[in-house]
Formats: sequence, structure tokens, C-alpha cells
Amino acid sequence: MTFDAVLFDCDGVLVDSEPITNGVLRDMLEEEGWKLTAEQCFEIFVGKAVKDESARIQHHTGKPVTEAWLTGFRERRNLQLESRLTAIPDIHGAVETLHRASQGRIACASGADRFKVELQLRKVGLHHFFEGRIFSGHEMPRSKPAPDVYLAAAAALQVDPRRCAVVEDTVTGVTAGVAAGATVFAYAPSGSGEALLAAGASQTFTRMTQLGDLIRLA
Repeated sequence: MTFDAVLFDCDGVLVDSEPITNGVLRDMLEEEGWKLTAEQCFEIFVGKAVKDESARIQHHTGKPVTEAWLTGFRERRNLQLESRLTAIPDIHGAVETLHRASQGRIACASGADRFKVELQLRKVGLHHFFEGRIFSGHEMPRSKPAPDVYLAAAAALQVDPRRCAVVEDTVTGVTAGVAAGATVFAYAPSGSGEALLAAGASQTFTRMTQLGDLIRLA
């Protein structure tokens, strides 16, 4: 099938931010009394907005998740991203190819807050491809795994969601893309994409250099 637009997740698809954000979160949770390994923290929180997991955090720490705590998390996270963030390998060429082939009908639809998304895209030199077409789950009625952010991106591009290709890397994100009616291509650099396929991804791929051949644009 051919597509009219391509909608990209951000974290783990455009930028290699998840180990950085996960490390900050793990450290802050340990400070509050909930000790997790990096792997456990990643498994629980990857692809999700931290604020949406407030009840789980309170259950394990015995303390409410306040706006001040969330603000502190974002500040510490942003400092680390500013100094350590890198792009996903080969993503610049993949985005440029699809941007050109679609005549600019691409968007970034992330579950993260807008400040983080824009900070990251600027940091790695991708912002100009998505300027004016960046969508945050924090600004939607529901964040991923609900489809709202993908539906908003498709509507802004004036494209039927069923004619959109979505690029994701987490079960949460794949679930959101499928719920929107899009066809989801799941980035699984380790090669272990069974959970992504089970969530509804059309197929998995391991290198961003494959993306231009996988997604055919009308």
C-alpha cells in the first residue's frame, strides 16, 4: 500500500533519549524510596508520560506525585538531554527522504511534553523538518496508548489516518497508532520485535536506512 503522510514518534525513533530520561527517573524514584534497576524502570515507564503513572508511583513511594516533583524531574531530565542527547543512527537521511517524497507531509506525534520534543529536535538538527507539525500528547485529552495525538497530527495534515504510516518503537506507541487506524512500522534495533507485532505493528525493522524502502508514498 502507498501512504499520504508519515507520522513519527520522537523518543526512541528520532532521538536516543530513552536511556537518558529513564536514568533520571530511576534516580529520582530511588530518592523517594522506590528502588528499581534500569531495566525495571524502562519496562514500566517506556513510552508513557510520567504524570500518567502518578498512582503507581505513589503506591510504591507512599508519597503523592506533586507538580513540584514533576517540574523537578523535567528540569533534571532537560539538563541531561541538553548535554548528552544524540540522534538515532541514520535518522537524518530517512527523515529527509520521506519529507521530500511526501512533499512535506510528515509530522512528529509524541507522548512527551512539547518543550522536551522541541528541545530534542533542535538539539539533533531535525526541527526544521517538523516545524509547525509537532504534536504533544500532553496537549491532548488522552495521551498514548490512546490515539488522540496521531489523530490530531493526521487532521492537521488533512490526511485520513488510514492513509498514514506511523513509525514507533514501543508497545504503547504501536497501540496508539493502530487505534488511530494507521499502519505502524515498528523500529526494533535489537531485532526482538515480537511484542511490537503482537500490539499490532504491520512489520518491524532494525535500521533507519530501511525506512525509505518500507514506506511508499502516493
